[in-house]
Formats: sequence, C-alpha cells, structure tokens
Amino acid sequence: MKTLFPLKALQHAVLALALLAASPTRADPITDALNAIETDWAKIYYQLPKQQQGPAYAQLLEKAVKLCGQYPKATGALFWQAVIKASYADHQDPVSALSAVHEVREMLKQVIASDPKTMGGSAYVVLGTLYHLTPGWPIAFGDDEEAEKMFQAALKISPNGIDSNFYYAQYLVDQGKKDQALPYFERASTAPVRPEQVFADTRLEEEAKQALTTVDGSPLNRKKDHLSNANTSASNK
Repeated sequence: MKTLFPLKALQHAVLALALLAASPTRADPITDALNAIETDWAKIYYQLPKQQQGPAYAQLLEKAVKLCGQYPKATGALFWQAVIKASYADHQDPVSALSAVHEVREMLKQVIASDPKTMGGSAYVVLGTLYHLTPGWPIAFGDDEEAEKMFQAALKISPNGIDSNFYYAQYLVDQGKKDQALPYFERASTAPVRPEQVFADTRLEEEAKQALTTVDGSPLNRKKDHLSNANTSASNK
C-alpha cells in the first residue's frame, strides 16, 4: 500500500518540535501524560517493525483521546491526538485514511485557533505538510498556497528553528525553487542542537546537510497516490 504522504518527514517534524514543549523544567500531570505519549509514539516509529506499527498507533490513539477528554482545554493533548491519527492513517485503507486526514486538519486548525504557539508553532508545520502533500479537490484539500501560508506562519514563530526551516526548504524544492531553498537548509543544518532534543535534532541536522549536497538533483519525491486511490475505492462502494 502506498503512503498517504511522507510520514517520515511529518513525524520527524512533529517529534522535533513537540519535544520542546513535552520536556519542560516543571512537571505536572498533563505534562507527564504528554511526555508518556510522546515517548510511546517515538518508540513505535523508530523501533517497531512497520507491520506492527498500525495496531500500536491505534492503541496509543485511544490514550490520546482519553487524555483530551481529561484535559479538554489542553492544546498539546489535541495536537498529539492529531499527530497520532495522522500516523495511524498511513496504516489504513485509502478511504479510511482520507477520512482521517480531514479530521487531522480540523484538529490542527482548532489547536491554532486556541493557541498558535502550541508546541513552538508545530501545528503550522504539520498543517503545511498536509496542504502541500495531500491531493487537491475533489479528492482532498491539498493546496500549495495554503501550505505556503502555514510554513510562513511557523517561521514567524520559530524563525531560526531547525524544523520550520528544514520543512519549508523541502517545500521550496518541490516547487522547483531550489535556489530559494538553500538558505533554509543552511539555517537548519547549523541550528543549535537542543539539549532536550538531541536525538531528533541530530537526525534532522544530518538530513539538512545531506539535502545541501543533493538539492541540485531531482526534487524530493513524496507521494500523494494513497489518497488518490480513495476516489476509486469510494466510488466502488
């Protein structure tokens, strides 16, 4: 089954941005719960075989939904529910994935409306990724103009962030604007590694450095086919 969109890119962005908010100096019940969910999510993505990830994401999604019920005003909890739902969508059939990704978009919009700086503005990065890499109408809501707006909003919140710069650079490469992408890759490759995010930041920094050496090649190739198949599947039901 082809992927919904580049979950590797999405999940790395989410992990790196979310750890900053998930690892504060002062602990409290909601923070501890978010830390636990983030840790479980990372273990699923980085350690479990692909065939075991779907059921694991489904179980973790139940925990996230429960946490949102316990803390309905916690935008971090809603953000993580959206992330896990997006991760799980990559393991579902195209029709279910199409439905899920629409739900994820609405969740992220709600997070932004409540607190746009949640998780360092990471909702904008994830939403920008969704707009850029999902198919457009009539299948889904893909829209590169909206993606540009989301990435720009993320850069306003985190102008020197490794994540906001790296994923905006990837977007520019996909748009054929390789020269414009280079400064953002360079900024991402030299951004300080945050002590609380050594693993995620180091991996992303390496990818940024690699991108600088390959950006003159073919654009980064990310698929939209998984959702495209939903149109045919849905029409056959």
